[in-house]
Amino acid sequence: MKTIDDFVTLVGDELGLAVDPEDLGRHLDEVAGWDSVLLLTLLTALERETGRRVPFAEVLEAESLERIYTLAIGG
Repeated sequence: MKTIDDFVTLVGDELGLAVDPEDLGRHLDEVAGWDSVLLLTLLTALERETGRRVPFAEVLEAESLERIYTLAIGG
């Protein structure tokens, strides 16, 4: 996963959510189909794709997919 577009593809492929780059900044409660189980699935997929640990506690506090992406790439 190298770009935000790769992240959007990962979310679609791994979670089955139809999101586009404009959805990434939305609060997670506004993302259609989002739930806490998907958060754990996404975290696992991100760690597999990036080859590193993603800070779990910070991901739990994230309010958007954009923030999760930032944390996954080391930001």
